[in-house]
Amino acid sequence: MILQKGEKIHVIHRRHFEKDPHRHFIGVVDDYENGLARTTGHIFTVDAVKYIFFRRPELRTRIVALHSGDVIVNIIPQSVDLEKVIYKQEKKSVRVTDENGWHMDISDFAWR
Repeated sequence: MILQKGEKIHVIHRRHFEKDPHRHFIGVVDDYENGLARTTGHIFTVDAVKYIFFRRPELRTRIVALHSGDVIVNIIPQSVDLEKVIYKQEKKSVRVTDENGWHMDISDFAWR
C-alpha cells in the first residue's frame, strides 16, 4: 500500500497559473484506498502582503487524490510534531521545519 493509516504527509497543490495561491496541507492519513487519501490536518497558505506562509487555525479533513497530477505528496517522519511545523524563508529558499531537527527544503516548488 502506498500510504498507511497514521502516516504524516505534506501536500503541495500545484499552481496552474502564476497568480494561483500557494496551498499546502500538512496532516495525518486517516484512511487510504485506490489512490484517495482521507487526511486530517492544517492548511498553510501565503499571506499576500507579507509574503510568508502561515497556518490556518482550524483543523480540516480533506480527500487528496494522489493520482490527479495536481498534488505533490511528501512523507513526514513519525517523530515530527505537526503542531510545531512552520515555514521559514532562508535567503532564497523556503524550508518546512519543526525546529527540532527535521526540515524539508521546498524551494524547487515554484516559490515566488
